[in-house]
Amino acid sequence: MKLSIAFLATISSAAAFSTSSFSGSALKASSNGSSLQMVTGTGINGFGRIGRLVARILMEDDDADLNAINAGSATPDYMAYQYKFDTIHGKAKGTVEVDGDFLVLNGRKIMTSRCRDPAEVGWGALGADYVCESTGVFLTKEKAQAILDGGAKKVVYSAPGKDDTQTIVMGVNENEYDGSENFVSCASCTTNGLAPMVKAINDEFGIEEALMTTVHAMTATQAVVDSSSRKDWRGGRAASGNIIPSSTGAAKACTKVIPSLQGKLTGMAFRVPTIDVSVVDLTCRLKKATTYEDICAHVKALSEGEMKGILGYSDEPCVSTDFESDPRSSIFDADAGIMLNPNFVKLVAWYDNEWGYSCRVVDLMKHVAAVDAKIAA
Repeated sequence: MKLSIAFLATISSAAAFSTSSFSGSALKASSNGSSLQMVTGTGINGFGRIGRLVARILMEDDDADLNAINAGSATPDYMAYQYKFDTIHGKAKGTVEVDGDFLVLNGRKIMTSRCRDPAEVGWGALGADYVCESTGVFLTKEKAQAILDGGAKKVVYSAPGKDDTQTIVMGVNENEYDGSENFVSCASCTTNGLAPMVKAINDEFGIEEALMTTVHAMTATQAVVDSSSRKDWRGGRAASGNIIPSSTGAAKACTKVIPSLQGKLTGMAFRVPTIDVSVVDLTCRLKKATTYEDICAHVKALSEGEMKGILGYSDEPCVSTDFESDPRSSIFDADAGIMLNPNFVKLVAWYDNEWGYSCRVVDLMKHVAAVDAKIAA
């Protein structure tokens, strides 16, 4: 992953500061003792698919410390099992142990709790200033305020907000975060899979109008066998045995982070019987006539330059499983797209809707912390 946005503070002596003086942060000295690195103190509210992957990513990130996890009803031993084993992403790196209410990951003790009200967790006292909200419940400012009431400084939703919460897609509009918001949404996995490609194309060629379709892997919201869903009848059918047309808010959310496309982009989804990795099809009419080769060259240049780590580029005959655990948001498939004429083109991009998205959640938490630190300096 490693989109490093750590805040660096250079001082003459590492002994000049005590780590206890920094709430929710830790100080790590460089090998020569001449500089200290401010590390983001984080927490996770909710230990489902995204919460567990965010935990894994945080544990591998030198720029962040995971200090607290509120897991609802899961006991520490079950949390350890869920963290350690994953059908798609494999066994967790390092050691996984339990010590009372602590998860001990790679020797690091992380307090766990089972509070229905996140205000009771005590995030600040545990050093978790920046909290990932991944229960799917606290997705408005009013509801997420409970996390701040528990001592956190900022909340990042791992889902679209259900009110006017600011939406940030890393690599697209992260510069819009100025520290004034206490709640920030990382949008959806599909918005993160779509928006970087849309930005790349719109900035260079201009998009007159576009339709998107995501062919999306199954998720936990779907039924294992035919069930019932009054809200979405087709969505109540067996996920493992059907291709299911569905709605998606990804295109609308994309226009939130790229406002010039409002009224020009919409889309839909098909849920398909695969466990992970999805693919988005963007069919668009361009303002500027071009060739498919020029589009590919432009995207490749961005993937190796200013959008590296966010936008990827593939010219190999890959299939969905080849992108499992890929940390990038959107991987452009040069061999899959087609062009009808110089102004009308279909573009395709893959995304790991679990791991890639979780990487962006962590990046956003670190970005928010870095901006806040610069403001406070």
